[in-house]
Amino acid sequence: MEGGWPSGGAFLLCLTVNLLLPGRSNTFTINCSGFHRHGVDPAVFQTIFNQKDFRPVINYSIPTQVNISFTLSAILDVDAQLQLLTSFLWLKMIWTNPFISWDPEKCGAISKLTVTTENLWLPDIFIVESMDVDQTPEGLSAYVTNDGHIVYNKPTRVTSICSLDIFYFPFDQQNCTLTFSSFLYTVENMLLGMEKEVWEIADTSRDIVCTQGEWELLGINKATPKMSVGSSLFDQIMFYVAIRRRPSLYVINLLVPSSFLISIDALSFYLPAESENRAPFKITLLLGYNVFLLMMNKLLPASGTPLISVYFALCLSLMVVSLLETIFITHLLHMASTQPPPMPPWLYSLLFHCTSPGKCCPVALWNENTGPGLMSTHLPGLKEPGQLVGKELGSREAELNGGSGLTSTQLADLWVQFSHMMDTFLFRLYLIFLASSIITVVVLWNT
Repeated sequence: MEGGWPSGGAFLLCLTVNLLLPGRSNTFTINCSGFHRHGVDPAVFQTIFNQKDFRPVINYSIPTQVNISFTLSAILDVDAQLQLLTSFLWLKMIWTNPFISWDPEKCGAISKLTVTTENLWLPDIFIVESMDVDQTPEGLSAYVTNDGHIVYNKPTRVTSICSLDIFYFPFDQQNCTLTFSSFLYTVENMLLGMEKEVWEIADTSRDIVCTQGEWELLGINKATPKMSVGSSLFDQIMFYVAIRRRPSLYVINLLVPSSFLISIDALSFYLPAESENRAPFKITLLLGYNVFLLMMNKLLPASGTPLISVYFALCLSLMVVSLLETIFITHLLHMASTQPPPMPPWLYSLLFHCTSPGKCCPVALWNENTGPGLMSTHLPGLKEPGQLVGKELGSREAELNGGSGLTSTQLADLWVQFSHMMDTFLFRLYLIFLASSIITVVVLWNT
């Protein structure tokens, strides 16, 4: 009916608009009569508290701007097996409630109040990588200023997914992400911004973070990509947190003992080859290295294959090869002392060439290998095989020695000399392979 009351649907629509858009005048300006020296009367904020279930805007087509920042105060744990980073953050969020305002000059110079978060609308900001329920303590408060700005600080223990690369352990650096976004509000309803610059966040976190632990903070960077979920677009801020492991614990407990053991194994080559103590000594070192690895296994990452594990396996392999070399040389010496077999001509020629002064082996080896049973006339570098003796051998002895014209003593001395030459040659190969392996590992760690 024209000029009469509006229909029921129109009446409800007008009522809803009046409730949601009440800020066209000073309707929500807080009365200063509620401010006095004993505190603030909650009744003056009751109208605002009743609106906590709704996003505080005058026009719902305008998105709420939420500025965030955080302080990384502690790196609690880095789980390489589960690929998780556990950290402690102080999250700070700032937004504006246009329905809160009062005049400080008329309200006893009060420009800021603390209000429990139960009475306020809070943005549903969460960390996308979080794998745990939000453990924010209850009963927190937020600062409310006279112009409607709300500052909300909350401590948060965050367990987030982080792609960890432990190949360079214990000299590894990790880059984890913390992405802040809204769970419910799209870009039409909420926009995220920075409360302060990212370098300020990094500097503050670096000064406050507990740096006495295993990890240290290197820096923080940010990116602002949008997140699309179906047809909805969400605003988000992604922070890249770079951390580095402190390697001193692992260097002292892992690398230094391992280096000592492999060095002692290399020095054991200076024990006389004829000594019966070289092989037992190397076996003792090998057993000790295995016990060391078993005791220090708990310090190594439980998953993946870090470079330090390759280093340990390499050291263990070198110690095994060193023991096998000692067994081989011991076998040659035992064969030379019991019943030396005839020496093949090619081996005799090789020995003749290598033991001559000025050849590949030094003169020291020439002198050291001249034992009491091998006179100057016995050295293969002085005479041809047929001229080593002044008299002809008996047919039986010559037949036993393969017709080479050498006596059993001379043949034994040649095998002993060959054993010493092989011991020196294999020792040098051992040192070359050990040095090249260690240099390769160190270069990989530095990169």
